[in-house]
Amino acid sequence: MKVIQVVAAIIVGPEQRIFITRRPDHLHQGGLWEFPGGKLEASENPEQALTRELFEEIDIQVTHAQPYMRVDHDYGDKKVVLDIWQVDGFSGNAHGKEGQQCRWVDLHSLTARSADQDLDFPAANQPILERLAEQGLNPQMMSTNKIAD
Repeated sequence: MKVIQVVAAIIVGPEQRIFITRRPDHLHQGGLWEFPGGKLEASENPEQALTRELFEEIDIQVTHAQPYMRVDHDYGDKKVVLDIWQVDGFSGNAHGKEGQQCRWVDLHSLTARSADQDLDFPAANQPILERLAEQGLNPQMMSTNKIAD
């Protein structure tokens, strides 16, 4: 079975708002929301991949990040190994550089995910959402980032 190594970021803005993006419809798990990130290239470690992917996808430069958790998930046709990072420091204005939908959501809305909010995530992201609901964000870092209107 194919194993895909992926990095993803819980990007934290002011008031513990989290930046999420929607997967394009034509991709695996298309139309679902996700934490930004992507596949590791052969020569990269997770932190290098995180920095590259976030610049390519949402136009930010990571200045401070720490590991949050790791998730192994089997979709049947492929297995993904997600290295999840909490990003509290970045420069730039996060936006969908590749045309993808994106938004800032408050932590409570993200973890409550009521039906009227349309915040469906891939199955591999469920352990992340569960940990955020139970434990919240890592307390060691405080965001000083500004969210552009």
